[in-house]
Amino acid sequence: MKRRQALGSLLSAGGLLAIPAVLQAQGQAVLVEVWKSPTCGCCKDWITHLEANGFRVKVNDVGNTGARARLKVPMKLGSCHTALVGRYAIEGHVPAADIRRLLKERPDAIGLAVPGMPVGSPGMDGPAFDNLQDPYDVLLIAHDGSTQIFNSYFKQKERS
Repeated sequence: MKRRQALGSLLSAGGLLAIPAVLQAQGQAVLVEVWKSPTCGCCKDWITHLEANGFRVKVNDVGNTGARARLKVPMKLGSCHTALVGRYAIEGHVPAADIRRLLKERPDAIGLAVPGMPVGSPGMDGPAFDNLQDPYDVLLIAHDGSTQIFNSYFKQKERS
């Protein structure tokens, strides 16, 4: 009963944005809803990465163009899948740790993006990619469509 009252207080006090953080604190998996092509293998690998990091995932195998537009992710930041977690859009191969940081810090933003499909990002990594990692940035998307670097990842193994 106390849990239900606390959740009701959060909702009535405008705390809807804090729900993912509350669920994490209670040990419950945060839901990530993903839109992707039904045939995309790297999307499936990214979903596996999220699940391995404690997220609960709902998959929509209908492509992601419509979801990207609804969530206001600029086309220039596009990748092969689009997701929604809490109130935030997640575009592309964003690492789970960055999603957790986003939910903890709760910036006033559209969400995060890893444009394209950089080798070494979650879902584009491992033996199938010779364990290579190209440098890439995770970008925070502002409401005006501008971006700033949220996190950066660098090469671990040089390409030959």
